Amino acid sequence: MNLASDIQEEYNRLNLEEVKIMEKLDLLVGQQCHIEAKLRNVSLLVPRLKYVKSDSKHLSEMISFTCKLAENVSAKVRELDIAKGRVSECQKRVNDLLDLQLCREGVISAMKNEDFEKAAAHVHRFLSIDEITLKLTAGDIAQGPTVDSSLVLLHEAQGQLCKVLQQKFDEAVRDADAASVERFFKIFPLLNMHEEGISKFGSYLAAQLKEKTLKSLRQAEGESTNVRANVYFADTLTVLLESVARIIEIHQPLVETYYGPGRLLQVVEYLQPECDNQANQILAEFRRNRQLDKQIRLVSEVLSNGGKVLSEKCDPRILDAVLAELTLLSSRTELYLRFLRRRVTNDLEVGIPDQQSRQLRLNEFEKLLQSKSGINRAVQELLGHYIMLERYFLSESVSKAVAMDTAVEGSLTSSIVDDVFFLVKKSIRRSLTSCSIDSICAVINNACTLLEEDYALVFQQQCKLGFPSGYLDLTQAYNAIQSSLQQGSIRLQSSDTEKTKANFLTALNNIETSIECIETLDKNVSHEIQLNLGSTLTSRDQEKIKSCLGGFKTTIVKFRQLLDFGHEQLKSSAIKPRIKPWVDQLLSVNHVIDEEEFSCYEAQDPFIQELNLHLDGFMSGFKDSLTVNNYQTLVGTLTSQVAQQFEKVIFKTVFNRLGALQLDKEVRALFAFLSTATTWTLRDRLTRLTQIVTILNIENLTEIAEYWGPNAGSVTWRLTPQEVRKILMLRTDFRADEIKRLKL
Repeated sequence: MNLASDIQEEYNRLNLEEVKIMEKLDLLVGQQCHIEAKLRNVSLLVPRLKYVKSDSKHLSEMISFTCKLAENVSAKVRELDIAKGRVSECQKRVNDLLDLQLCREGVISAMKNEDFEKAAAHVHRFLSIDEITLKLTAGDIAQGPTVDSSLVLLHEAQGQLCKVLQQKFDEAVRDADAASVERFFKIFPLLNMHEEGISKFGSYLAAQLKEKTLKSLRQAEGESTNVRANVYFADTLTVLLESVARIIEIHQPLVETYYGPGRLLQVVEYLQPECDNQANQILAEFRRNRQLDKQIRLVSEVLSNGGKVLSEKCDPRILDAVLAELTLLSSRTELYLRFLRRRVTNDLEVGIPDQQSRQLRLNEFEKLLQSKSGINRAVQELLGHYIMLERYFLSESVSKAVAMDTAVEGSLTSSIVDDVFFLVKKSIRRSLTSCSIDSICAVINNACTLLEEDYALVFQQQCKLGFPSGYLDLTQAYNAIQSSLQQGSIRLQSSDTEKTKANFLTALNNIETSIECIETLDKNVSHEIQLNLGSTLTSRDQEKIKSCLGGFKTTIVKFRQLLDFGHEQLKSSAIKPRIKPWVDQLLSVNHVIDEEEFSCYEAQDPFIQELNLHLDGFMSGFKDSLTVNNYQTLVGTLTSQVAQQFEKVIFKTVFNRLGALQLDKEVRALFAFLSTATTWTLRDRLTRLTQIVTILNIENLTEIAEYWGPNAGSVTWRLTPQEVRKILMLRTDFRADEIKRLKL
C-alpha cells in the first residue's frame, strides 16, 4: 500500500464501514428502552414460574397414576373379553352339535313327508356349520362316530334334495304350474344353488315371454283391420316390451327377497335375448308388410339422382304413415331401455357395493343391450333409414305445397306459408317422438336446409321479378289482389303487370310471415325437447340440441336478408321513381320571401299539402295489401327516401330568414304527417334533414356556436363542418367570407 491512491481507497472503505457500524449502534441504542421493558416483564414472571413448575409436576404425577390404573383395568377387560369369546365359541360348538342332530332328524322326517321347504331349511342350517371344527369338538367329547354318520346322512340328503328339486321344478314348468315354479324357485338358495335357481327361473320366464308374445301377436292379427291398423307393428312391439317390463316388475321383489339384491341382471340376461329374438321378428315383419325396403330403394334412387324419378315414385302419403309408425317403434324401444337401465343400475348399486365390480357388471349389461342381434341395434338401423325417408317426405310435400300455392281469402299471405310450416312442424314433432337425439337433430337440420334453399328460392325468384315500374295505379293493384283472393288463385285474369304486382306484395308478406313462423317454431321445439326429453339429456346431448337449434337462427337471418332484398326492389321500382318528382316541386317554390308572402304561405301552403296528399295516396294503396311489419318497413323506407330527396332539393335552393322559417314549417308538417302513418319512430330517419333546417334557421352566424361544438350537449350531429358551411351558404343574408371564417 505504497501508492497514495491505494491508501485513499482503503481510507474510504474504512469510512463506509464506520458509517454502517454507527448506524447499527444507533439502531441498538434506540431499542434499549424496549429491551429494558421486556426484561422487567420477564423478572416479574420469575416468581410465577415456581408455581407453574409445582402445578406441572403435580399434574404429571396424576397423569402417570391414571395411566397405570387404566392399563391395569384394560388388561382385565381384555382378559374378560377373551374369556367371553371362548365361552361364546364353546356355546356355538355345542349348539352346532345339537343343531346337527336336529337337522339329521328333521331332514329324515321332512323328506318322508315331501316337505321340501322344511328339508331345505335343515340342509341350509347344516351347510352354515363348519364341519372341521364340528369334528374336532365331537372328538373332544367322544361323539365322533355319531357326528360322522350325521354328516354323511345330511350330505346324502342334500344331494337327493337337489335332484328332487330340479325334477319338481322341471315338472312344474311342463305343467305350467306357476305357483309350484315359484315355490321351488324359493328353495334353491337354501341349498346354495343360487346360480342354478336363477338359470332355471330365467329360462322359464323367457319361455313364458315367448308364449305370451305369440298369443298377443295372434290376437293383434285378428284386429289388424281396426283404426290402429297403421300402427299395428308398433302396438305389437309395445305389447312385447311391456310384457318384459311387467315380468321384471313382478319378479324383481321375489329375486331380491330370496336371492339377495344385485341378481336382477342375471335374470335379464335370460330375458333379453328372447326379447331381442321376438322384437327382430316383429321388425322384420314390419319391413316386409310396409314394403320398407322397397321405399328405401326408391327414395335412395331419387336422392342420388338429384330428385329425378327414374321409375316408380314413392307416395309421400303412404310414407307418412310408415314414418309415424317407425318413430313409435323407436320411442317404445327407448322407453323400455330406459326402464331396464334404471332397474338394473339401482339393483346393482344395492347388491354390489364395490364400484369397480359394479362397473364391470354394468359394462356387461351394456354389451348385452348393444348386441348385434339386439333390438337396440335393429331400431338404430331403422332410424338411419328414417332420417333419409323423412327428408324425402318433407322435400316432396313442400314441392307439392309450392305447386299448389293459391291465394287465401281474407289473408295477406298465400297458402304456401301455412302448408309448408304445417309440414315442417309435423316432421320435427314426429322426430321428437322417436326419443333419438341424433334423429331429432338430423330432421331439424334437414328442415332448415329445405327452408333456406327450396322454400326461400320460391320467394327469391318472385322478388327478382321486381315490382313493376312506371306509373303505379295503386287502387288497381289493390283491386287485383282482392280479385285474386275471391277467385282463389293468384293467376289473375287481368294484365301481367297486375299479376306481378299482386305476386310481389304477396311474396313480401309470405317472407315476413315465414320469419315469424320460424321464430315460433324455434321457441316451441326448444320447449318441447326440454319438456319431453329434458330429464334424460346428457351434457353432450344438450350441446347437440343447442347446435342444431342454432340452425333456425341462421335460417331467420337468411329470410331477413331476402326480405330486405324485396324491400330494396320495391324501393327502386315503386318508391324512388315517385318520390323524386313530388319533392322536386319544392324547387318551384320561392323561399326568398317577404312578410306578405310568408303570410300567404301560412294560409295556403303551395308545396307540403300536395306532397302529403301524394304520400298519403301512395301509402294507402299498400296499407291493406301488406302485413303490419311490411307496411311499417315501407313507411320507413319512404321516409328515408323523402328525407334524402328533400336534402338534395334544399341544396339546390336559396333561402332568406323567412324562407328558412317556411322550410321549417314544411318539414315539421311532413314529420307530423309521416308519424301518424306508423307506430315506429321516424326521428332517426329525419335527423339530418331536421339538423339542416335548424342550421338554416339561425338568425345570425354567431348563433351557430350555441348549437355546434362544445355547446352541442347531448346532440349527435350528422353533418360535417364542410356541410354546415355549405348549408349556411344557402342563406342569402349571410356573407360568404364570414361563413368561411367560422371555426367549426
